[in-house]
Parts: sequence; structure tokens; C-alpha cells
Amino acid sequence: MKYLLLIQMNPAVFEALSEDEKNAVFAAHDAFSAELKETGELLGFVALADPSASTTVRVRDGAVDATDGPYVEAKEFLAGYYAVDCETPERAVELAAKIPDAAYNAIEIRPVMAEAGLEM
Repeated sequence: MKYLLLIQMNPAVFEALSEDEKNAVFAAHDAFSAELKETGELLGFVALADPSASTTVRVRDGAVDATDGPYVEAKEFLAGYYAVDCETPERAVELAAKIPDAAYNAIEIRPVMAEAGLEM
């Protein structure tokens, strides 16, 4: 079963960390991705730019509106994800708990629908 492990980030929480703590988070990501490569469960991972670099696109009545910035009201934002292929939902929870950001923010586990079907 394929899952996305979505890293939800609250910038205020991350900014409150010391430089040593931030560096420890980055090093833990390196170790985590190495572990997933070794087990063969890693499909890919991406760290996303700050939401201020986003463009939001909406189409209404055939008109495209592209606006600089995220403009989706939330304190947290999607900071990145790991795409994994693991045997059980419990294993996905185990892997999500190993993502270093889980100690500070939330990790959302979402099955990949192409694998799970529309009944999700």
C-alpha cells in the first residue's frame, strides 16, 4: 500500500527552535530517508518552499485567477512529504512517528487513492 506522509509545519514552532535543534531535525531527516531507502519503502520525498513563494490558482466560470501567495487561511502549512510503500497502515504510522517533525508538529498519513480505490 502506498501512503503520503504529509509534514504539517507551524512556522512559529519551527522558529522557536534553537539552531542546534533545527540542525538535529535536518540530520534526523537524512537518517530517516536513509533508513527508508535501505528497507525499500521510500518512493520519494520533497521539502517544499515557504508558502510565501506559492501561487494560488482558482478557476471560476472559465476565468483563471492566479494570485501570489498561499491565501489559504491556516496557521500550519504543508512543508513536505515522504511517499512510502509499506505493508500495513500500522507500518505507515510507525514510519510517520519517526519523521523528526512529529515531535514539534503533525504528520498526516494519507493513502494514495490510485492504490486504495475510490472507496477511501
